[in-house]
Amino acid sequence: MSEKVLMRGTQVIGEAAIRAGCRFYAGYPITPQNELTECMARSMDATPGGTFVQAESEIAAINMVIGAAMAGARAMTSSSSPGISLKQEGISFLAAQELPAVIVNTMRGGPGLGNIAPSQGDYFQATRGGGHGDYRTIVIAPNSGQEIADMTRTAFEYADKYRNPVLILADGMMGQMMEPVIFPEPIDISSLPPKTWSLRGAAGRPSKVILSLLLNPAKQEELNWKLDRKYKIIAREIPKAEKYMTDDAHLAVIAYGTAARIAKGAVRRVREMGLKVGLFRPITLWPYPSRELHELSRHMRNFLVFEMNMGQMVEDVKLSLEGRSDVHFYGRPGGTISTPDEIAKIINTLYHRQNLEKDS
Repeated sequence: MSEKVLMRGTQVIGEAAIRAGCRFYAGYPITPQNELTECMARSMDATPGGTFVQAESEIAAINMVIGAAMAGARAMTSSSSPGISLKQEGISFLAAQELPAVIVNTMRGGPGLGNIAPSQGDYFQATRGGGHGDYRTIVIAPNSGQEIADMTRTAFEYADKYRNPVLILADGMMGQMMEPVIFPEPIDISSLPPKTWSLRGAAGRPSKVILSLLLNPAKQEELNWKLDRKYKIIAREIPKAEKYMTDDAHLAVIAYGTAARIAKGAVRRVREMGLKVGLFRPITLWPYPSRELHELSRHMRNFLVFEMNMGQMVEDVKLSLEGRSDVHFYGRPGGTISTPDEIAKIINTLYHRQNLEKDS
């Protein structure tokens, strides 16, 4: 078994990507994810077949990833909130052309240029596609260095399996925090299934074309329905969530990423006070683990959504619960970080206001 290594979150993504077979990276500097670009510059240089490009812009970087993905490479780019906004047209192209790629967003405070503090203000952008047209992006939200190490590999696997862009949604705190991790063993990229659709030269075979410009509306509709069928398969196969102390809970906090770590500390505190509270943590934000959350509503009537924004995930929670339960919200937007004690006080107030102690 590999030894534990103490490493910053952004650097964990880079090392995990190389081990997952990433052989092309194009990026552009922006805080707080610059260490990832630095890591990829160093690692790609030392990796046989690896290519690193510091592009002239975020737009150039995502279009270079499109080219590498067309050629069959495991390709990745990364940025932070405003930089991801600039990549949205290219991400829409990836989805339309059914090209696998991994995009990393280390979120910062916004809107606009905002600040470099940790935030979760990009939830809508990530889970609603972000760009133009009918498409979806698979979204994974790790909450620790170890999950980053494991889920970066998962992101590349999903991208290849479903021929779809995959977004790893982190934040500035997760990206800068140092934690011990154990990396999976590197894969042998020669053992990966062949990408028969990729463009690797036309010698000895008919030429292939990958495009997203479909001027015939009937052809465009045909593609859109094809993508929709794929998204329905993804929605059945990969939703994932963590449930913590929910079996006997009267109230569950719903949070993801860094917010979920804060919430878990708060849950432990209120449990010591005798309050029956649990945590539901979505790990895939799209597809959202709606079925698992809906199941919780069979014995639970109150949920508290905690986000580092103004309440974006609340929409998916309400859609999942279908009116069966009461949904409450507490958030801190713009990069302000809550503490477990702060969230514990909110839970305590809500718990007693809803008279949940009568069932204890």
